[in-house]
Amino acid sequence: MSELMVSDDADTRIEAPRSPLRIGMVAPPWFELPPRGYGGTEAVVASLVDGLVDRGHEVVLVASGSHRTKATRFHRVYDVPPTERLGEPVPEVVTAAEAARVLAEADVDLVHDHTLAGPLVARGRAQPTVVTAHGPVAGEDGHYFETLGSSVDVVAISDAQRRLNPNLNWVGTVHNAIDVSSFPYRADKDDYVLWLGRFSPQKAPDLAIEAARAAGRRIVLAGKLNEAPERRYFEERVAPLLGRDAEYVGEADASMKRELLSGAQALVFPIQWEEPFGMVMIEAMACGTPVVALRRGSVPEVVADGVTGVIVDDAARLPDAIARAQELDPAASRRRAAEDFDVPVMAERYERVYRMLVEGTRSIRDLTAVDAASQAAG
Repeated sequence: MSELMVSDDADTRIEAPRSPLRIGMVAPPWFELPPRGYGGTEAVVASLVDGLVDRGHEVVLVASGSHRTKATRFHRVYDVPPTERLGEPVPEVVTAAEAARVLAEADVDLVHDHTLAGPLVARGRAQPTVVTAHGPVAGEDGHYFETLGSSVDVVAISDAQRRLNPNLNWVGTVHNAIDVSSFPYRADKDDYVLWLGRFSPQKAPDLAIEAARAAGRRIVLAGKLNEAPERRYFEERVAPLLGRDAEYVGEADASMKRELLSGAQALVFPIQWEEPFGMVMIEAMACGTPVVALRRGSVPEVVADGVTGVIVDDAARLPDAIARAQELDPAASRRRAAEDFDVPVMAERYERVYRMLVEGTRSIRDLTAVDAASQAAG
């Protein structure tokens, strides 16, 4: 493990001005940046690019489709993102090959890769390669990261994710972030609770419907429903539960998502797996909307129980949690989002990781100051 070396006398230390970094950023090929609808990883990458440029760094972005970021230089892999081929290996491999070629000529200080196949070329690169683990790190996925060994430095998006596989070459934990100012804050709420996500057993929209119904609340559901497993799950488990008090409104684009989140009395988040982060939680908090969730994965790191939401240990307690959430102060949720999960916070923490690697200040002290700084700032 690594540690960013910081003087004990931090208050009197004078740091010399640091030169800007030149960062190669590689995004998955599936959606444009930022995505207009679904695409959590792409949303994070787009925000990080903008945050780093705002901090004075140069970013060479490799992605697909059009982009609306502040990237210094942009290389397009696919003119139209191959969304309908999501999960196929070829777009990933093509992106990895294009990124390797472009970044070899770009004279970057380091590469930050958010793809699956891209880290495979890291061994042939002189510069450090940072990989953010956006998904599972156990099982077959974890074995893949383990085989990459020290060729990449892995950033966790939550401490909960990191604990699932301590064998990876972790370099720190940096929580995901959003542009909080782009989410509308509302203290006055409408007459519904919300479920927002991808239709799957892991996200459990059926449990959200049952909990809202037991609490006497109307629930609105919005989410991704275009892959065969999602459609099958929806027809078998969700559609039979819909009714006047449970409405599916389709997949929400950026505008619709903000409208739904800001108007909801609560976001119901009954996850059935060790969620590594959960962007929708911080999006809800930015709108002043409390989160009602099961205690799995990153939930206790993201939600301040009794302040920005209510966390329970089993689904039977969700209806009561929905009722209790109405007593919470919406302003507290907004403050938490702005202080801990805004883009400038994420960009600053990633910069710490980058400089530690570029300057070669890694040591063998187990915990990283990146983590300590993240916890202190939170």
